[in-house]
Amino acid sequence: MSKSQQAVAEHRSSKSFVDLRKFASDKSAGIPSTGSAIENRYLSSRRLLDWQPGPVSAGVIALDAGCGVVPPQPVDEFIIVAEGEIALSHAEREFTLGPGDSAVLVNGVEFSWSARGPVSIIFMRYHGSQSADGKIVPIQHAPQLEPSGTPPAELLLTPAPACRNFTDYRSADGEFVCGTWDSTPYHRSAMFFRHCELMYLLEGSVTFVDESGRAGTFERGDIFLIEQGAQCSWKSREHVAKVYAIYRPA
Repeated sequence: MSKSQQAVAEHRSSKSFVDLRKFASDKSAGIPSTGSAIENRYLSSRRLLDWQPGPVSAGVIALDAGCGVVPPQPVDEFIIVAEGEIALSHAEREFTLGPGDSAVLVNGVEFSWSARGPVSIIFMRYHGSQSADGKIVPIQHAPQLEPSGTPPAELLLTPAPACRNFTDYRSADGEFVCGTWDSTPYHRSAMFFRHCELMYLLEGSVTFVDESGRAGTFERGDIFLIEQGAQCSWKSREHVAKVYAIYRPA
């Protein structure tokens, strides 16, 4: 293997943060779905992050105007609309999701969708979910947050923040959790992420630095992901609030 090939391999194997809005806008990025658009456009109109097969996958769904029915899937799927608008219907209930709106499609749900124009949806799937009575769980706007745990004291470089949380959905095994979290400012040193977390910033900004020294700052409205196995620091200088989807192995 040449030095250049080795460098590419090492880069691909490193874990870090991923700007999902940038990924969604770059049509050359990721791995296209191998399904036929004729079979089911919602399932086949996807590009996935180039990950090894595992308990979670993530990527973008790019749909044009249209409609369809999605059969029950053996996964829990968190979705958030990056652009456009989509209506989802299940059990005589309809949910209309616009930019920044999110929901969990629980294992076993059958639903119909319709879009009047192009829509871009970022998703994170948990493939280890157990069979359930499928339903659609919308992520609440402005839920009543309750005090929650803080970052490990040994990693904090500033006083401990005040953190709050609300959980909209938790899988039966407790490994896939979605909801809303906020925190006062804090700075911590690099932490090993044994979990994978997708975040949508509702307020504030945060800067990450990974183990290679790569830095990235995300602000209100950004959608991004920290890969499982990454090692990243966190620095926020103002109040931060986010919607999250986390896979954390037991």
